[in-house]
Amino acid sequence: MEARAVAGEWPHGVSHVCNLLTMGFLRFSFGTMSSGKSTLALQIHHNLSATSTGLLCSMHDRAGAHVSSALGVSTPAVEVHPTLNFQALAMSHQAAHGALDYLVCDEAQFYTDAQVEQLALVVDELDVDVYAFGLLTDFRGKLFPGSARLLEVADERLELQVQARCWCGNAATHNARLHDGIQVYDGDVVLIDDGSTAEVTYELRCRSHWISGESGPVADRFKAAG
Repeated sequence: MEARAVAGEWPHGVSHVCNLLTMGFLRFSFGTMSSGKSTLALQIHHNLSATSTGLLCSMHDRAGAHVSSALGVSTPAVEVHPTLNFQALAMSHQAAHGALDYLVCDEAQFYTDAQVEQLALVVDELDVDVYAFGLLTDFRGKLFPGSARLLEVADERLELQVQARCWCGNAATHNARLHDGIQVYDGDVVLIDDGSTAEVTYELRCRSHWISGESGPVADRFKAAG
């Protein structure tokens, strides 16, 4: 069948094309600590908020109900808790403000499977763009459940190209947790490094040195932050 350019002769096709053009997307951007995730989340929110309406969200941020960057920039955000429903949040914002164009979701590795699926429904049913940011793996080298689900359902999966380095100079691929300078592989997954617990620090390492637990000869090591 020959394609027709006149909308009146092909109404269903034109409508379908228009729906595709307005469809939202779910993008998951991931990286190690210090790869610039929160910085990019703040930048995207800043740029989009100039011409559209949206929400900035975060969970377990070191600054509380904010998205904060290691560069010192911080912006108030919706604080995500395990019972928050993103569909209800999005619909409430639409009802109150007449529109919702985007969600920027930081620390998404901590979201539940149900919350990630809610984000997908916000995209598909409300045509909202969702930008999710998070770590892939925890200090044990295992995928965060939220990140695993995002990899499964996201429209786009992007590894951030601001590449952090291990103390040896190789690319850092793992986030190591140290207690009193000694790497540990067991413990609570959620332990926010807010500086109040001096003996617990995080360090970026390549796979080899993450496996061996070997620390570099740097006396004042960089304390990693997202």
